[in-house]
Amino acid sequence: MPTDPKAFAYLAAGLGAGLTIVGGGAGIGRLAAAAMEGIARQPNAVGDIRGAMIVAAGLIEGVTFFALIVTILLAIK
Repeated sequence: MPTDPKAFAYLAAGLGAGLTIVGGGAGIGRLAAAAMEGIARQPNAVGDIRGAMIVAAGLIEGVTFFALIVTILLAIK
C-alpha cells in the first residue's frame, strides 16, 4: 500500500495545530487561575497582578501563534 508523504505532512500539521491550541489554552487557563488566586489573597495588588498576567498571556499567545505558523508551513511545504 503506497503512502503519500504529503498525507503525513497534513496529518502532522493537524496534530501539531491541535496540540498547540490545547497547550496554549491550558497555559492561559493556569495563568488566569493563578492570577485570580493571587488577587483573592491580596486584593491591594490587583493592578500589579493584572499587568503581569497580561504580559504573560501575550507571551503565551505569541508562542502559540509561532507554533501555528510552523504547522501551516509544514502543511503547505
